[in-house]
Amino acid sequence: MSAKEINLTEKQVKPVVDMLNDYLANYHIHYQKLRGCHWNIKGQNFFTLHLKFEELYTNAQLTIDEIAERVLTLGKAPHSRFSDYIKESGIKEIDTIGLADTAMVEAILDDMTKLIELERELLEATDKASDDGSNDMVNRFMQFKEKTIWMLRSFLGKK
Repeated sequence: MSAKEINLTEKQVKPVVDMLNDYLANYHIHYQKLRGCHWNIKGQNFFTLHLKFEELYTNAQLTIDEIAERVLTLGKAPHSRFSDYIKESGIKEIDTIGLADTAMVEAILDDMTKLIELERELLEATDKASDDGSNDMVNRFMQFKEKTIWMLRSFLGKK
Protein backbone atom coordinates (compact mmCIF):
# COMPACT_ATOMS: atom_id res chain seq x y z
CA MET A 1 0.00 0.00 0.00
CA SER A 2 1.09 3.55 -0.56
CA ALA A 3 -0.09 6.97 0.53
CA LYS A 4 -1.20 7.60 -3.03
CA GLU A 5 -3.73 4.77 -2.83
CA ILE A 6 -5.52 6.59 0.01
CA ASN A 7 -5.39 9.91 -1.81
CA LEU A 8 -2.39 11.36 0.04
CA THR A 9 1.08 12.05 -1.30
CA GLU A 10 4.30 10.68 0.15
CA LYS A 11 5.52 14.24 0.59
CA GLN A 12 2.38 15.08 2.62
CA VAL A 13 2.66 12.07 4.92
CA LYS A 14 6.44 11.83 5.43
CA PRO A 15 6.40 14.18 8.47
CA VAL A 16 3.38 12.30 9.85
CA VAL A 17 5.06 8.90 9.40
CA ASP A 18 8.24 10.13 11.08
CA MET A 19 6.22 11.46 14.00
CA LEU A 20 4.14 8.27 14.21
CA ASN A 21 7.33 6.20 14.45
CA ASP A 22 8.57 8.48 17.24
CA TYR A 23 5.17 8.15 18.93
CA LEU A 24 5.42 4.37 18.55
CA ALA A 25 8.82 4.37 20.28
CA ASN A 26 7.46 6.41 23.19
CA TYR A 27 4.42 4.15 23.48
CA HIS A 28 6.59 1.03 23.69
CA ILE A 29 8.57 2.40 26.62
CA HIS A 30 5.33 3.54 28.28
CA TYR A 31 3.83 0.07 27.71
CA GLN A 32 6.80 -1.69 29.29
CA LYS A 33 6.68 0.69 32.26
CA LEU A 34 3.00 -0.19 32.75
CA ARG A 35 3.90 -3.89 32.67
CA GLY A 36 6.62 -3.34 35.26
CA CYS A 37 4.21 -1.43 37.49
CA HIS A 38 1.63 -4.21 37.14
CA TRP A 39 4.16 -6.90 38.05
CA ASN A 40 5.83 -5.03 40.90
CA ILE A 41 3.01 -3.18 42.67
CA LYS A 42 2.87 -3.78 46.42
CA GLY A 43 1.05 -2.29 49.37
CA GLN A 44 -2.44 -1.19 50.34
CA ASN A 45 -3.37 -0.21 46.80
CA PHE A 46 -2.27 -3.52 45.27
CA PHE A 47 -5.69 -4.73 44.15
CA THR A 48 -6.78 -1.38 42.75
CA LEU A 49 -3.54 -0.56 40.93
CA HIS A 50 -2.75 -4.10 39.79
CA LEU A 51 -6.03 -4.11 37.86
CA LYS A 52 -5.66 -0.51 36.64
CA PHE A 53 -2.12 -1.09 35.33
CA GLU A 54 -3.33 -4.22 33.52
CA GLU A 55 -6.19 -2.24 31.95
CA LEU A 56 -3.74 0.47 30.88
CA TYR A 57 -1.10 -1.87 29.43
CA THR A 58 -3.78 -3.80 27.54
CA ASN A 59 -5.00 -0.52 26.07
CA ALA A 60 -1.41 0.53 25.28
CA GLN A 61 -0.77 -2.78 23.51
CA LEU A 62 -3.79 -2.23 21.26
CA THR A 63 -2.73 1.38 20.67
CA ILE A 64 0.79 0.30 19.67
CA ASP A 65 -0.65 -2.10 17.13
CA GLU A 66 -2.94 0.56 15.70
CA ILE A 67 -0.08 3.08 15.40
CA ALA A 68 2.12 0.54 13.60
CA GLU A 69 -0.72 -0.41 11.26
CA ARG A 70 -1.34 3.26 10.47
CA VAL A 71 2.33 3.68 9.49
CA LEU A 72 1.89 0.67 7.18
CA THR A 73 -1.33 2.16 5.80
CA LEU A 74 0.65 5.28 4.90
CA GLY A 75 3.06 3.10 2.92
CA LYS A 76 6.05 2.92 5.28
CA ALA A 77 7.46 0.42 7.74
CA PRO A 78 6.98 0.94 11.48
CA HIS A 79 10.05 0.79 13.66
CA SER A 80 10.23 -2.55 15.42
CA ARG A 81 13.48 -2.77 17.38
CA PHE A 82 13.71 -2.00 21.07
CA SER A 83 17.11 -0.40 20.51
CA ASP A 84 15.35 2.14 18.24
CA TYR A 85 12.57 2.68 20.77
CA ILE A 86 15.01 3.36 23.59
CA LYS A 87 17.10 5.68 21.40
CA GLU A 88 14.14 7.65 20.00
CA SER A 89 11.81 7.81 22.98
CA GLY A 90 11.55 10.91 25.15
CA ILE A 91 9.91 8.66 27.74
CA LYS A 92 12.59 6.91 29.76
CA GLU A 93 12.68 3.49 31.37
CA ILE A 94 12.45 3.22 35.14
CA ASP A 95 13.10 0.41 37.58
CA THR A 96 9.72 -0.45 39.08
CA ILE A 97 11.09 -2.98 41.57
CA GLY A 98 10.56 -1.56 45.05
CA LEU A 99 8.98 1.64 43.70
CA ALA A 100 6.17 3.00 45.88
CA ASP A 101 2.67 2.72 44.50
CA THR A 102 2.15 6.48 44.32
CA ALA A 103 5.52 6.91 42.59
CA MET A 104 4.35 4.40 39.98
CA VAL A 105 1.18 6.41 39.39
CA GLU A 106 3.25 9.62 39.13
CA ALA A 107 5.54 7.96 36.56
CA ILE A 108 2.54 6.88 34.47
CA LEU A 109 1.06 10.38 34.72
CA ASP A 110 4.35 11.85 33.48
CA ASP A 111 4.35 9.44 30.53
CA MET A 112 0.78 10.28 29.63
CA THR A 113 1.51 14.00 29.76
CA LYS A 114 4.44 13.48 27.37
CA LEU A 115 2.31 11.32 25.09
CA ILE A 116 -0.39 14.00 24.97
CA GLU A 117 2.26 16.55 24.03
CA LEU A 118 3.31 14.29 21.13
CA GLU A 119 -0.35 13.78 20.20
CA ARG A 120 -1.01 17.50 19.99
CA GLU A 121 2.02 17.89 17.71
CA LEU A 122 0.79 14.96 15.64
CA LEU A 123 -2.67 16.50 15.35
CA GLU A 124 -1.11 19.64 13.87
CA ALA A 125 0.97 17.59 11.42
CA THR A 126 -1.93 15.36 10.38
CA ASP A 127 -4.13 18.41 9.86
CA LYS A 128 -1.47 20.05 7.70
CA ALA A 129 -1.11 16.83 5.67
CA SER A 130 -4.92 16.44 5.30
CA ASP A 131 -4.50 13.03 6.91
CA ASP A 132 -7.89 12.70 8.57
CA GLY A 133 -7.43 8.98 9.31
CA SER A 134 -4.33 9.53 11.43
CA ASN A 135 -5.90 12.62 12.97
CA ASP A 136 -8.99 10.71 14.11
CA MET A 137 -6.87 7.88 15.51
CA VAL A 138 -4.55 10.18 17.49
CA ASN A 139 -7.46 12.26 18.77
CA ARG A 140 -9.15 9.12 20.11
CA PHE A 141 -5.94 8.07 21.91
CA MET A 142 -5.52 11.54 23.39
CA GLN A 143 -9.09 11.62 24.73
CA PHE A 144 -8.51 8.30 26.51
CA LYS A 145 -5.37 9.65 28.16
CA GLU A 146 -6.99 12.94 29.17
CA LYS A 147 -9.70 11.05 31.06
CA THR A 148 -7.17 8.62 32.55
CA ILE A 149 -5.01 11.49 33.79
CA TRP A 150 -8.01 12.97 35.55
CA MET A 151 -8.75 9.61 37.21
CA LEU A 152 -5.15 8.93 38.27
CA ARG A 153 -4.79 12.47 39.66
CA SER A 154 -8.03 11.92 41.60
CA PHE A 155 -6.61 8.65 42.93
CA LEU A 156 -3.62 10.60 44.24
CA GLY A 157 -5.91 13.24 45.75
CA LYS A 158 -4.77 15.97 43.35
CA LYS A 159 -6.86 18.55 41.54
